[in-house]
Amino acid sequence: QVQLVESGGGLVQTGGSLRLSCAASGRAFNTYAVAWFRQAPGKERERIATILARVPATYYADSVKDRFTISRDNAKNTVYLQMNNLKPDDTAVYYCAANPLVMTPTPPYWGRGTQVTVSS
Repeated sequence: QVQLVESGGGLVQTGGSLRLSCAASGRAFNTYAVAWFRQAPGKERERIATILARVPATYYADSVKDRFTISRDNAKNTVYLQMNNLKPDDTAVYYCAANPLVMTPTPPYWGRGTQVTVSS
């Protein structure tokens, strides 16, 4: 069982940066793959970044590649999403989610989300 809490969202201008955090409680967090999803009003939920459990492998959606970086600090039970060069299209609620070892399209553990708004 893992509980997830996101933080770090806010209002930023186009071209700005934010770092989101996903703090986890529960046992053996280092055995969970973690992903960041986002959902904008009227749009489908999109998985944008994934980090695996036991190897430092990461994956990104084309929409955020080369602008966003996912990382984890297992000693702190935290996964980060560094977001640079933000655009208005990045405006959404951002969620982190976790699944044992590898990510799936419907992971069982979710945070409540944090709002990111990018002004033009």
